Amino acid sequence: AGPPPGFARGPPPEPLDPALARTREQLAPLWAEWLSLCTQQGANERSFVSQLQAAGWLRRDEHGDRFLRVLTELAISAAHADAAAAADAAKPPLAMAPLDAYSNLVVLMLKALTPEPTPSGGRDTSPAAVAATAQAQLALLTKVLGALVAHLLRSHAHAAALRLAPHRHEPAAAPPPFNQRAYLRLIGNWMLDLSAPDPALDTLQPQMLFAFAAALDALRPSRVPGFAFGWLELVAHRAFMPKLLLAKGHKGWPRLQSLLVSLFSFLYPSLSAPRLAPAIKHLYRGALRVLLVLLHDFPEFLCDYHLALCDAIPPTCIQMRNLVLSAFPRNMMLPDPFTPNLKVDLLPEISQPPTILSPYTSALSAAGVLEPLDAFLKSRGPPALLHDLRARLAAPDGSFRVGVINALVLHVGVHAISHGLSAPAALHGSPPVECLAGIAAELSSEGRYLFLNGLANQLRYPNNHTHYFSCLLLLLFAEARDETLQEQITRVLVERLIVHRPHPWGLLITFIELIKNARYAFWSKAFTRCAPEVERLFESVARSCMAGGAGAANASEQEAAA
Repeated sequence: AGPPPGFARGPPPEPLDPALARTREQLAPLWAEWLSLCTQQGANERSFVSQLQAAGWLRRDEHGDRFLRVLTELAISAAHADAAAAADAAKPPLAMAPLDAYSNLVVLMLKALTPEPTPSGGRDTSPAAVAATAQAQLALLTKVLGALVAHLLRSHAHAAALRLAPHRHEPAAAPPPFNQRAYLRLIGNWMLDLSAPDPALDTLQPQMLFAFAAALDALRPSRVPGFAFGWLELVAHRAFMPKLLLAKGHKGWPRLQSLLVSLFSFLYPSLSAPRLAPAIKHLYRGALRVLLVLLHDFPEFLCDYHLALCDAIPPTCIQMRNLVLSAFPRNMMLPDPFTPNLKVDLLPEISQPPTILSPYTSALSAAGVLEPLDAFLKSRGPPALLHDLRARLAAPDGSFRVGVINALVLHVGVHAISHGLSAPAALHGSPPVECLAGIAAELSSEGRYLFLNGLANQLRYPNNHTHYFSCLLLLLFAEARDETLQEQITRVLVERLIVHRPHPWGLLITFIELIKNARYAFWSKAFTRCAPEVERLFESVARSCMAGGAGAANASEQEAAA
């Protein structure tokens, strides 16, 4: 009997491969022999690997690919040997010994790929021999990870099909139930073993990290939701994330940035919903902890990629965004934002530009915004140009392109600073300010909120971007024609201050200036007194900002992780 009408049948069964079937028959006794060796004290494991090499199992061809695929299947099937007896258990049993045996075998196979000895019996350390060894080891590791990724994808698809059609007939050779802990164990073991100091594996660094990054990208949560928790644990693994960020020339930074964006993009729809599922709550807290580690140990990474990360974080995740924007370089002594009569424009750091590694101009070009935007900034084009720009900030379905809005804001700010239009006296009436103010006036309430968030995302540590956008927001507040824009500016600032610390330095100095300077007449605005609870909220935030002291400026990691 087939599945009930309307239910998916799942992935079709793989066609029978006689070569694969023969490989299974040949490897079954070898796998049993290897499991037995792993339980013996002082067993000659290297001799077993030499036998595999002599038999041609490690060749870089289809024969070797089938060998790795079957080994992966045997290891994971052995780990699930008792799963059928406890199918209804909340946490199905998983035998770790077969997984550890397989991971150890892979490490030994990689170590066996060493240069041929020289005629004198020594190790060939010539550059050509070292390069050849590194290439062979990387090729084997890539194939091993590829076999594991393929097995995980098949198992995950099979489990998804069973959920859709729970009563469909199972073939006799059905794969074991999907259990992400098996794959987490294997990849975690390899991360630890291959990152340990070992002369036989030194040539594999840092390409080994890039191979793991590529495998994790292939297993990103949007593609394999059932592996999301294991995936996040591997991304944050102590043998992966820190070493990836410490790779020479920051070559690992773009890879980690891509993985984090994948995580936030997966969470985006769920975190934008009114209620969070328990699993999403746990995953969100895990993401917060990863950001806290980066904020503490690698703040420059968050500084340089703040734009791409904020693009992927939902507007509702204010604390998560604050963690990214609170980062500042480790060699900087952050001035106390609560210092009375602090002269921000006289700080030596305030004239320095920040490093931006996110390719924001690419987003503008792809949306068709860059060319008309530059035309307006150069010649103060007709007002119709601003109307056209506003239309390009919206997607065909009517939603706003947050990434394009954030890129536009940053591009205009960079243009103003590079053309000497960032000083407070030069702001009024300048083309960049006219452009941003005009776009804000053209946008709907929702679009303006996202636009103001893009401005507030530049209020970070002391630099010339923070100074420019702080002055710009205060200018927009002072010159607003009605209180609607002023209320939205206040909302964007206050909602970032009422969450747990840390709070970005630029956010604090901007809000303190707004409520202290009589020019802005903040406390006379009707929206500050529209209801008793709103009035108490503003008074509470003002007290914490005015009397915060240096201690309040520091990031409270315990609060953020709570």
